[in-house]
Amino acid sequence: MEPVALTTERLLLRAVTPADTDAVYDAARDPVVQRWIGDIPSPYLREHAEAFTGRIVPDGWADDSAYTFGVFLSGGELAGALAVNRRGWGVREVGFWAAREHRGRGYVTEATLAAARWAFTELAVDRLEWRAEVGNTASRAVAERAGFTIEGVQRAATVNRGVRRDCWLGSLLPSDLGLPSTEPYVPAPA
Repeated sequence: MEPVALTTERLLLRAVTPADTDAVYDAARDPVVQRWIGDIPSPYLREHAEAFTGRIVPDGWADDSAYTFGVFLSGGELAGALAVNRRGWGVREVGFWAAREHRGRGYVTEATLAAARWAFTELAVDRLEWRAEVGNTASRAVAERAGFTIEGVQRAATVNRGVRRDCWLGSLLPSDLGLPSTEPYVPAPA
């Protein structure tokens, strides 16, 4: 798929490009990003940012495995990043991080909701999952504000710096946002 751009009231979500390498490099070296995003190299070198903006992001769009967006403010400043990754038929997973100076302003929640609506309406997604290592309360707060239902803890379900860790799992369905599903859904009886 060719990269798409999404807009919200305050944000532009678009694929990062090599022109964004400096901003990605600066943001991804933050110790909080390093702590919780297990697949970001640590230490984070400029060559990692160059590979991310020049190869990893375009390749993910091209092979439909990961739709990665930079989350940009109206002035062009990078506020974070968000990816919608393939998990299975009709299922995608969202992951995100916020640049240090832009945390606590609701940007990532706003971006997550925009990406979720896009996934449900344009990608025929019927379930959007979110995972975060247990203890990453900021990520969980974003997921909950975006309407995800926290379904529980998965034991040893994520790897961070070569160590298996427990993670929280949440889901968002099209109906949670008032959108139709592509396939019928019958919830389990209460």
